[in-house]
Amino acid sequence: MRLPPGCQIRLLADLPPAAQAEAGALFWAAFRDKLGRLLGPDARALALIGRAMRPDHAFAVVAPGGQVVAVAGFRSPAGSFLALGGPHLAVVYGRWGGVWRKAVLHWLGRDVDNVRFLIDGLAVAEGWRGRGLGSALIAALAAEAQARGYRSLRLDVADQNDRARALYERLGFDPAGHQRLWLTARLFGMTGSTVMERRL
Repeated sequence: MRLPPGCQIRLLADLPPAAQAEAGALFWAAFRDKLGRLLGPDARALALIGRAMRPDHAFAVVAPGGQVVAVAGFRSPAGSFLALGGPHLAVVYGRWGGVWRKAVLHWLGRDVDNVRFLIDGLAVAEGWRGRGLGSALIAALAAEAQARGYRSLRLDVADQNDRARALYERLGFDPAGHQRLWLTARLFGMTGSTVMERRL
């Protein structure tokens, strides 16, 4: 899939701090509905993302004017796009607020798949959707996975996110399992997610 004219994919670490902050805000806008009860309000969530983001674990699509219009993170044995550890949480939410959030996030993020390359969130700005940015980011992630010696990509899609699932199916991902999330249903508003896999 070709990008719109003038757009380019860059490793987020190669972009200036202002662009990295844009990417963090875009990521939060995409996942606010899922994570808002845990990491909100917005000001605190953005402060946390600014502290915890690992730009060497994400790719971004940059528009001709320099605006970040899409971002996709990934996990590796070295970490994930958002390194949501205890010290960052304590600074933003206080000691007790950090403790219980750390426990929930540890439960959610315990799955580092060293057999398949794990995609850790993809977000495209409104007004840029349907123009191939998500497909281009998946292609960049696939190339990164192959360079690291992986033979397949993996991602998780919430049961309620039919649009994302349809996109990933078009891009060659197949269902590879299902996870029930009863413990977090009230907190995140989702009862499960489908594990999807694409061979490289």
